[in-house]
Amino acid sequence: MSYNNDPVENFKHATQSTARALSGHEDLEVSFGGHLAEISGHSIRLPALPKMIEDAEASLVRGMADTFALKLNYHDAAIHQKLSPADPRARLAYQALEDARIEAVGTEIYPGVSSNIEAALCHEARRQKLEYVSNMEDAPLAEALRYMARESFTGRKPPKEASKVIKVWQNWITKHLGDDGLEGLKKSLHSQEDFAKLVHHLIDKMEMPSTPADQPPAPQEDESQEEKKSEGAEKAAEQDSAAKSTPPTDVTEDADSGEQAEADAESMAGEEMENEDFDDADDNEDARKNTPRDSKNALYGEYKIFTAQFDETVDARDLCEPEELQKLRKMLDKQMTHLQGVITRLANKLQRKLLAQQTRSWQFDLEEGILDSARLSRAIANPYWPVSYKQESETDFRDTVVSLLIDNSGSMRGRPITIAAMSTDILARTLERCGVKVEILGFTTRAWKGGLSRERWLSEGKPHTPGRLNDLRHIVYKPADSPWRHVRANLGLMLREGLLKENIDGEALLWAYQRLMHRPEQRKILMVISDGAPVDDSTLSANQGNYLEEHLRRVIHFIEDKTQIQLLAIGIGHDVTRYYKRAVTLVDAEELGGAITEKLAELFEEKPAKGKKRAH
Repeated sequence: MSYNNDPVENFKHATQSTARALSGHEDLEVSFGGHLAEISGHSIRLPALPKMIEDAEASLVRGMADTFALKLNYHDAAIHQKLSPADPRARLAYQALEDARIEAVGTEIYPGVSSNIEAALCHEARRQKLEYVSNMEDAPLAEALRYMARESFTGRKPPKEASKVIKVWQNWITKHLGDDGLEGLKKSLHSQEDFAKLVHHLIDKMEMPSTPADQPPAPQEDESQEEKKSEGAEKAAEQDSAAKSTPPTDVTEDADSGEQAEADAESMAGEEMENEDFDDADDNEDARKNTPRDSKNALYGEYKIFTAQFDETVDARDLCEPEELQKLRKMLDKQMTHLQGVITRLANKLQRKLLAQQTRSWQFDLEEGILDSARLSRAIANPYWPVSYKQESETDFRDTVVSLLIDNSGSMRGRPITIAAMSTDILARTLERCGVKVEILGFTTRAWKGGLSRERWLSEGKPHTPGRLNDLRHIVYKPADSPWRHVRANLGLMLREGLLKENIDGEALLWAYQRLMHRPEQRKILMVISDGAPVDDSTLSANQGNYLEEHLRRVIHFIEDKTQIQLLAIGIGHDVTRYYKRAVTLVDAEELGGAITEKLAELFEEKPAKGKKRAH
């Protein structure tokens, strides 16, 4: 391996080599980009590095790389999935103890990785704000188990950032497991399957069901083929009945639910929509086919909302005082200074492409319209010759609306949200000059870890599988019919401290979709800018782990396959191609401006899907 004089490049090479050695996979790919760390197959992505990396940052990145590498070496995903409990809380505890096992085995064999992993654990504890918890409702049990198990297995004290979450749960855990409850796991650290079975016993002691999600039925001896077929049919009927009350947990069920979604969507096509005001009968028919109803529509399936009472859709200017909004806008303008030239060039390039497609055609010799000056001489020469008028033909290009839906979650904080605000600002001005309507929307939650929705759930005795358990906040930065100059200050709100919280993508996508369906334009484009999968700790702790993700997939499937809306996603440091058919993943937020303009230009170069024209 060759080294150069660039310390950052040398650090990358060293991290890559160490990760390959720890993982036991020489073909392991380690890349740097974005601001998230994630693992996929034999590929690890780590956050982008600054030009000058400090010791604390280096330890954190090494810790992330070491954690992923050890997981590849000492963790079998198939065994883990096979024995993973179906109950959401039990599954989180099971995962936490498995993480502690991997770390314990790895640090026993490679003691040098301990301090790096501890840096990553400290960072994660700070990210989850564990130092601020004060009671069991705010403190995740799984995190307390992980840090207590880590101390038991390795003898290393937990990070100070996790001390409060341990203090909150320690008496409860000791009461259920005994003083040496976690010590009993140490004898099976090197056998993942044996370790998992012991974890199941501990989960039972903590009064949570440990039954695996995909536990196979017990085989019966001397069973004829006909009896097997009959039993299989009965089980299929039982599973079909259970699917109506239980969210899908595996790929097969997801496929079934997808087929059911299509059938439901088709059956809903003829249902009459209530309280809608559309221009004519044709438009009302389109709305019936494409607009969801909360109680029945296939867009929801098994997805539930515990309460929508505390949700809000709010104009950006209503979230802070006008003076503060102006200050935030000035802050955004200041940060745009060094990127203004780059993004403006990209915007001008997009504008040239769009204007080139606006091929003008005219109808002549009309009785009204614009005076045709080229033929005015005839009327002057012959007073009896009628004055001629002309009218520009309507083009599909001008009959377009673009909706930009921006992830306003906490993980977008810093450079990603700033680039998103700058790019959408320039883009809105560009499209407005080309006669294309643009709306800019944002989505987040009103609180961390549930807010008022969770408080109501707790007061009602924690009903099982409550569904979505947080208060939504959907923000309108720019309505499609408002000129950019009237709302330019609103985009500064994205830089406001405390605005960005959690993200529930499926319902946000539905919200943007419904807004577009009420627009009169024939062509509708919806662009989603996000940096990760949906995450809401409150909802995921009370439902199955893929609850929000499955709903997002259902909504995407409906919009892409059942409507004429052109849906496009741009992922920042996150692979969105696994959700959307038309998507692009960016390694660095700095590429966002170029990606938006390029992909929009591609969409405009395509011919829009033909549909009925709306009456104006």
